[in-house]
Amino acid sequence: MTASLEFTGERFLPGTEGEIAHEHWHRYAFARRFVAGRRVADIACGEGYGSALLAGVAATVVGVDVDAGAVAHAHATYADTANLRFVEGSAAALPLADAAVDAIVSFETIEHLPADDQPRMLAEFARVLAPGGVLVLSSPNRPEYSDARNYVNPFHLRELDRDELARLLAPGFPVQHWYRQRRYLGSALWSEHPAEGFEHWTGDGRSAGAAVAPAAMYFVVVAARAGATAPVSGPALSLFTDADDREWQRIDAQAREVLRQDKLVLERDAALDRQTAHIQHLEQLVAERERIIAERDREHVQADSALRTRHGVEITDLRQQIQAQQEERRRLERAIGAQERIIAYRQSARWWLKLPFMRAKLWWRRRSGE
Repeated sequence: MTASLEFTGERFLPGTEGEIAHEHWHRYAFARRFVAGRRVADIACGEGYGSALLAGVAATVVGVDVDAGAVAHAHATYADTANLRFVEGSAAALPLADAAVDAIVSFETIEHLPADDQPRMLAEFARVLAPGGVLVLSSPNRPEYSDARNYVNPFHLRELDRDELARLLAPGFPVQHWYRQRRYLGSALWSEHPAEGFEHWTGDGRSAGAAVAPAAMYFVVVAARAGATAPVSGPALSLFTDADDREWQRIDAQAREVLRQDKLVLERDAALDRQTAHIQHLEQLVAERERIIAERDREHVQADSALRTRHGVEITDLRQQIQAQQEERRRLERAIGAQERIIAYRQSARWWLKLPFMRAKLWWRRRSGE
């Protein structure tokens, strides 16, 4: 069973779309001319697709990777390639014998090592290469890859510029042939006579001139020891495209998607304009309603104030009348109380005993007054 690997955004896996596919496949396709018929080591082979591609022209290929999971995946995936094997090991301590291979391919490896291990890796390459061997190596160009884009790759421990990489290579590999790699979209005219070389142009509708090689996103270096017989020079220009034009299809699909999204945005904007107009109309209606309500509220306040004033006068009169009636009632109650006391007294035995004397006294006063 093939062990599965997850694409992290750094190590390329077959089937991954986009710029990373062209870059990685192109390097291995380019390296095939330098490894044909040779014993080859693919250092930091990853998933193993590049080692398998090299095995199509090489005598033997050994893929080396520090990741045990990647090595297990490569073993299972490319087990039917007879001249290909994979081993686990560090680039700075290769599990290979001295002079074991005639060519080393190592793409996008050196930047993953700390500064102290980078010279050790190149010394290991020199150790396992047979006399006359060749090294094909790539490395991101820090000023373009990171600095110009304000980009930080979390997997890279030390990136190099051209001078730094050249100085690291010089002790073991003084013979160097440099290539600049960068994605390039343009028009290609293919000569039927390869010996004629190539030309490259840039311009517009008014003029044309020789194109300047773009700044390198990556450097690809073919290197060898001093006096080595291995060829390090290659084609003046190397181009690569995927067999089914999948990258152009992807770009076209993205363009169509952008147009579709743009149409949706225009439709949404038109709908928003209509909704905005409707909202403004509703706001006008609400404002008019609020004006009417405010006017009605003022009328109600005025009417309520007038009503309260009129009712206040009437209530004051009623309170005065009620107070007068209450005073009259209390006066009557006092008079009735007095009459009741008189009646009660006259009904008593004492009254009846005193009554003859009182009448006699009254008669005597009347008679004396005559």
